[in-house]
Amino acid sequence: MSRSADVLVVGGGIIGLVTAWRAAGRGLSTALVDPAPGGGAAQVAAGMLAAVTELHPGEEQLLALNTASARAYPAFVAELSEVTGADLGYRRCGTLAVALDADDRSQLRELHAVQTAAGLTPQWLNGRECRRLEPMLAPGVRGGLRVDDDHQIDPRRLAAALVTACASAGVVFHRQRAEHLVVRRERAAGALLADGTELAAGQVVLAAGSRSGRLAGVPDEVVPPVRPVKGQILRLRVPPGFGPFLSRTVRAVVRGGQVYLVPREDGELVLGATSEELGWDTTVTAGGVYELLRDAHELVPGITELPLVETRAGLRPGSPDNAPLLGPTALDGLLLATGHHRNGVLLTPVTGDVLAHALVHGALPDAARPFTPLRFARLPQEQPA
Repeated sequence: MSRSADVLVVGGGIIGLVTAWRAAGRGLSTALVDPAPGGGAAQVAAGMLAAVTELHPGEEQLLALNTASARAYPAFVAELSEVTGADLGYRRCGTLAVALDADDRSQLRELHAVQTAAGLTPQWLNGRECRRLEPMLAPGVRGGLRVDDDHQIDPRRLAAALVTACASAGVVFHRQRAEHLVVRRERAAGALLADGTELAAGQVVLAAGSRSGRLAGVPDEVVPPVRPVKGQILRLRVPPGFGPFLSRTVRAVVRGGQVYLVPREDGELVLGATSEELGWDTTVTAGGVYELLRDAHELVPGITELPLVETRAGLRPGSPDNAPLLGPTALDGLLLATGHHRNGVLLTPVTGDVLAHALVHGALPDAARPFTPLRFARLPQEQPA
C-alpha cells in the first residue's frame, strides 16, 4: 500500500525531527519513519552548545556554521518552548576549559591561538583565576579559557519537545524501520518499510545518523560516507544540600585527552565522553568508565563523592572531514542531513532551516554550500563487460 507525502524523513533523531518540523512549517506534507522517534544519539549526548571550545585546527570553515547555529539557539528554544510548553534545560552558563599540566596547558594555548585567529575572543585565565570561578577545581589547574558564549541544553528534553512539535505541525509518524529506498526513473520516490508498506514521497531526506549509509537501495555513488564513532558517557547526581559544585560547563585536556563535566540545574552532572572507532559496538566498558572518572577526579576531586546514576554508550555519525552532509545529492529527490559528529545538538537549529530551504528551493543557502554532500560524490562503478 502506498501513501504519499511531499517529504519523507528517514530517521527520527533530533536532526530528522527538526527537519520534519521545519518542512511541515513551510507547508509541505511531511512523514517521518523511525521505530522510536526521539531516540538516537541525543539520548547519550551531553548537550554542550560549544561553538568556541569545540573548534579544532583545520575546522575553521565549520566554525561559521556552528556559530550561526549557536546564535540562533535562544530564538529557537523560545519558539519550541512556546509550541510545546516544554522546559528544554537551556542554560547560558558558559564554559571553562582548563589544563592540569604543562603539556596540556601548551595544547590549550595552541587552541587559544586558533580561536583568536578565527576572530573569537575567549579569555585566558591563570590557575588561580580558574579556581576563583570554580572552587571545586583541583589545586593543580595551570590555566584555562573562559568562554561565556558556549551554552548548554538538555538533549533528551530537546528530542521529546521536537516529537511534540512535529505532531502538532501535522507530521505523520511511521514507527518502524525503513528497509529500502524506492527509486523510480532515476529519482528518489519514497521508502519501503519493514512491514512491506511503501511510502511514496516527492522528496526523501536521509537523516538516520550513523546508520545513514546502511539504507538499502541508495545508489553506491550517493551513499553517505558516515561511520559510527562510539562515545561513553556517565551521569552523576549532586545530592540536595551538597552545596555548590560547578556553576558552568568545565572541559579539560588531561594527558592529551578530552573530558567534560556539564552541570544541570536539576542536580544532574553529565561526564563524558570517550571517542572510539569500534564500529557498531555500544558496550559500556569498565575501561571507559574508569578513564572518565580518573580524568574527572584529577580535575575535580570531589566528584568521587557523588552517586553514579547512569552509564551509556552511543554512536555519533562521523564524516571524513567531521562536518555534516546537508542538502541535495546527485540522486534527484534525495537529500541528506547527517554526519554531524560531535556537533549534532549544536547544529540542530541551522540544520532544520537549511534543509527546509533546500526542500522548498532545490538548493542550499549560501552559508551551507560548503557542506553539500556533493563534496564526497563518487563516480558510479564501471560495469563489467
